[in-house]
Amino acid sequence: MSELDGSGDAPDFIPPRMPRGRRSGVVLPGGPESDSDRVKLESVKAAPRRSSIIKDPSMHKLGGGRKKTVSFSSMPSEKKVSSAADCLAFMQGGCELKKIRPSSRVYCRFYTLDQDLSCLHWEPSKKDGERARLDVSTIREVRTGKSTETFLHNGPLCEQLAEEASFSIIHGDDYQSLDLVALSADVANIWVTGLRYLLAHPSFVGSRMRSEWLTEEFSKVDEDGYGIVTENVAVSTICKLCPGIKEGKVRLRFKEVQRSKEKLTSHVTLEEFREAYCVLCTRPDVYFLLVQLSKDHECLDAQDLRLFLETEQGLPLATADGCLELLRRFEPSAAGRERGMLGLDGFTRYLQSNECSLMDPEHQGVCQDMNQPLSHYYISQSHNSTLLHHVHGRADLGGLVRALQAGCRCLELGVTDGPEGEPLLGVDYCPDVSRHNHHHHHHNTSHGPVSFKSALETINKLAFLTSQCPLLVYLCQRCSPAQQRTMAKILKEVLGSRLYTFGLGGRTPTLPSPEQLKGRILIVGKKLPPDQDGSEGEVSEEDEEIGASCRPGTPNPPELPYWTLCSLGEGEAGRLSNENPEDLVAFTKRTLTRVRPSSVRLDSSNPNPQGYWKGGVQLVALNHQTPGAMLDLHRGRFMQNGGCGYVLRPTVMRDEVSYFSAHTQGCVPGVPPQMLRIKVISAHNLPKPQGSGAKGEVIDPYVVLELHGVPADCAEQRTRTAAQNQDDPLFDETFEFQVNMPELALLRFVVLDDDYIGDDFIGQYSVAFECLQPGYRNVPLLGLAGDSLPHAGLLVHVTVTNRRGGGKAQRRGLSVRRVRRGRDYVSLRNTSIKAVDEAFKQASGPIREAADLREDAQSTIASFKEQCGLPPVATLKQCIQSLAPRLQSPEGTMGASLVLKDGYPCLQPQAGLSETTRKLLSAYDTMMAAQKQLIENADGVQEKIAQVQREGMDFHEELSRLGEKEGLKGRKLNKAVESFTWNITVLKVLGIHDVGLVTNTPIFYISFGL
Repeated sequence: MSELDGSGDAPDFIPPRMPRGRRSGVVLPGGPESDSDRVKLESVKAAPRRSSIIKDPSMHKLGGGRKKTVSFSSMPSEKKVSSAADCLAFMQGGCELKKIRPSSRVYCRFYTLDQDLSCLHWEPSKKDGERARLDVSTIREVRTGKSTETFLHNGPLCEQLAEEASFSIIHGDDYQSLDLVALSADVANIWVTGLRYLLAHPSFVGSRMRSEWLTEEFSKVDEDGYGIVTENVAVSTICKLCPGIKEGKVRLRFKEVQRSKEKLTSHVTLEEFREAYCVLCTRPDVYFLLVQLSKDHECLDAQDLRLFLETEQGLPLATADGCLELLRRFEPSAAGRERGMLGLDGFTRYLQSNECSLMDPEHQGVCQDMNQPLSHYYISQSHNSTLLHHVHGRADLGGLVRALQAGCRCLELGVTDGPEGEPLLGVDYCPDVSRHNHHHHHHNTSHGPVSFKSALETINKLAFLTSQCPLLVYLCQRCSPAQQRTMAKILKEVLGSRLYTFGLGGRTPTLPSPEQLKGRILIVGKKLPPDQDGSEGEVSEEDEEIGASCRPGTPNPPELPYWTLCSLGEGEAGRLSNENPEDLVAFTKRTLTRVRPSSVRLDSSNPNPQGYWKGGVQLVALNHQTPGAMLDLHRGRFMQNGGCGYVLRPTVMRDEVSYFSAHTQGCVPGVPPQMLRIKVISAHNLPKPQGSGAKGEVIDPYVVLELHGVPADCAEQRTRTAAQNQDDPLFDETFEFQVNMPELALLRFVVLDDDYIGDDFIGQYSVAFECLQPGYRNVPLLGLAGDSLPHAGLLVHVTVTNRRGGGKAQRRGLSVRRVRRGRDYVSLRNTSIKAVDEAFKQASGPIREAADLREDAQSTIASFKEQCGLPPVATLKQCIQSLAPRLQSPEGTMGASLVLKDGYPCLQPQAGLSETTRKLLSAYDTMMAAQKQLIENADGVQEKIAQVQREGMDFHEELSRLGEKEGLKGRKLNKAVESFTWNITVLKVLGIHDVGLVTNTPIFYISFGL
C-alpha cells in the first residue's frame, strides 16, 4: 500500500472537572448475628472537618500545572451492617427523618421502632402518642426513591431532595403513603431493609447457612478439635474464604478482640472467627440488595435468582436449570447447594465474577462483520513500535513484542541504511521528524544495532499470536535504492507466503476485507521514484508533499487509487476535523487515513484518539510505551471486537450516501439519543495509590465518570469523596448521560484518592457504550499500565433507555414535573433542486406519523411506570410483577382478571376497587392501546418512508447535473449535495428507529407468561 503524508499539531480534549460536593454519613451498629441484648445503637459522631486537594490527572498529560480545588467534608467512622438484626437495632435506637406532606411542607421528626417490633413512633408531634404511630401490620409496601404522588407533584421542593435518600411507606386499605427522606442513602437503606424484613416475617435460613459454613471451614483448620486455632491460621483462612481482603486488616481485627477481652493468648475461638469474618467480609450494599431480592429471607432460591436475571440483568431466556447450575457454582456452603439456596457470600461471589462483568461477554470474541473493506474499520496502530521508553530512546525488539501482545494490527518500523549493506532500525526517520534532527537518533549502540531482518523475524513469529486479522507494517524508511532492494529481498525471504504481494492495483474498486486477508501481512510505505538514485536515498521534501492537493477539504480533489493510505500530522488532522468535518468523513469512506502524534511530543505523550475517530480516521498512531487516559480509551475502543485490532466504524461512516459531522452539537440525524443511567453503588478491595507508603497511609477515594464521544456527548461527573481509610467505600450516587452517537461513545471510570498528594491514581476502566450490560455489574479496575488490579472493582447499576431531545448530561435525583410540550419532528432539508425536493416532500406525513406512534407508546409506558410507583428505569416486567399485590384485596381476592382481546392482554377490573387501583388499571389500558396502534401501523409507515428513500436515491448519480441545471455552482452545489445526504441518512435510519419499538412488544407476553 502507498502513503500520502501531512503534518501539524492539535491539542487534546480535556473534559471539564465537575465541582465537588459534601455528604454526611451515619454510624451503623456492627456485629454478626448478635443476640438482641448485645445489639445496641451507637451514637452518631462526626469526624472533624478537613480540607483536601483534588488533583486533575489530565494536567499531567499536557505537562502543565495541577488544577486544585478545595473541599470540606464531615464523615463519620463507620461500622458494617451484616444482618437484618443490625438494621432493626438501628431503627429501635431511632434517628431523624424528614416527613414530606402533599401540602409541600416538611417536618423533621425523630422516628423509632418499638422494642417488640410492632409499631413505628415519631416525635415531636401535635398528635397524641396513640396517633403519632404506625402499626407494622398495616404496611402494604415499602418503596424506594421518589415514586409517590407526594414526591412527583410537589414541584421545586422535591427537586432539592436526594433520590437515593427518599423512601415511602404505603399503608392501610386505601394505600396511603408516608413519605420520608433520610439524612443519607445509607440510613434510607437501613430503614427500607428493616421494614421489608418485618413485613416478610422470614426464618433465618440465610444466617444459619452462613453460620454452618463458617463452622465447617473452622473445623477444617482446627486440627486438635479444641475449638481454637492460632491467629496466623485464622487470618489465612479468612483471606482464603474472602479473596481480596487485606491480611493486615484481618490481623488488626483479632488484635482488637484480644485487647478488648484482655486475653493473654492470641489464639482465636470459633465465635471470634465467625464474628471477625462477618464484620470484615460482609458488604452492606450486597446485603441490602440480597434482602430486597429474596423478600427479606437473606438467601435466594432458584426462582428468586431467575427473576433477578430476567428483570434486572436483562436475561429473558434464563432457565430454572441454568439458575440452579449458577447457584451451585457460586454458593460456598454445602447446605446451601443441597437446598438450592444462594446465601450472602455466594451472591457476593456471583456479583464479583465474570458473569456480572460490565462488558458484554459477546464482545470478548470477534462479533462484528469482518467482510467489509479495510477502510470501513478502525485499526489499532502503535507509533514508534520499536521504542520501550520516550521518543529518543533506543530501538528494542521488546517494543514490537509488547505492541503485538496488545493486539496492535499496524506497526511502525523506522529503517535507515546500515554500515554493511544491511538496513537497520532507527527511531527518527519517520516523516514527522525534521531532517535537521538526524543526529538525535540511536542505533541501540549500548546493546548493538537492531537489524531490519531481526525485527521482521520477531514480527513473523508473533504476528498472529493474539489476532488472525491482517497485520500492516508501516515502513518509515530513508534507505538508498540499493538497500531498498535489500529490504524487498528480506521481506520476501522472512515473511514468505504471509506477505501480501498481489491484488492491489487491479480493477477491484475497494480494498479487500479483513476476512479475505486473514493471516496475511501487508507492507505500507513510500518508495523513491524509479529515476532517482541518490547516494543516501532520502525522500526529498517534494516527495513529502505528494498528495497535498488530494487531501480532504481540497476543492475537486483527484480520485486516489483505492490502495492509497493518506498520512496526516496531528495538527493538520485537527484542522480538517474542525474546518471540514463532513469532508473528512467523506474522504475516509474510500481512503485509509492515518494520524501520527506531533514531533513536538518529546515525552512520547499521546493525542486524544477520540478526536480523530469521530472524523472517521481509521488509524490513530499512539505511543504504547506511554500509559495514560488516551491509551485507556484506545484499549476500550478495541476491546469491543474481541481485541482483534479491528473495529467496524459507525454505519454513517460506511454508507456511500450518508451525512455525519464530527462536530455535531445535538442529535445525529436519524439516530435517537440513548439515556445512560449509572448508579455507582460501591467500590471494593481498593489498593493504595502507586507509590504510597506501606504504613500510616489512608485513602479517600472518589469515582469520576467520563463520557467521550461527539462534542454533544462529552461530559464528566464525580461522586462524593468517601470517608478516610475506606478501601470498601459506599457511594450510592446516580448519574445520567445523554448519548447522541452510541456507536462512538466510550465510558471511562477513574478511581482517585482525594487525600494523597503525590500520586492520586488508584485505578480505571474504559468500555465502549455498545458493550455495556444492564443491571448490577462489576467494573474490574485496571492499573496505570492497563494491568489488572486483583479483586479491585466497582459495583454499579446500569440502565439504557431511549430518549428524544437534546441536552447535556444531568445529575439524577431531582424529580422534574413532566410538562406536555409540542413535539419536535425531524425535518428534511431543502436542496434547491425542484425535482429532488418534490420527492422528499412526500416523507413529511409519514415522518410525523412515525414520531407520534413512538412518542405515544413511550409516554404511556412512562405514565404506567409512574402509577406503579416505579422509576423510569424500571422494566415492564417489573411493572407487571408489581401489579399482583396491588390488585389483591385484604380478603385475598384479585381485583382484576386477565383476558385476551384481539390478541392483546387486557385487565378487566372487578367491583370494589380503590381509586388508586382504578388509576393504575386506566394507565395500563392507555399503554396497551398505544402499543396496539404502534404494532398495527408500524409496517405501513416504515414502508412509506423507505419508498421515499428509494425514490431519492434514484437522483444520486444525476445530482450534480440536476444542480447545475438549476443554476447551482460551487458552494451552493456543495450545499445541495450535503442536504441530499442529510435527507437520505434521516430516511434510512428513521424508519428503523422511530417505529422500531415494535420489536419490544413481546415483553408484554413474556411478563404475563403468555
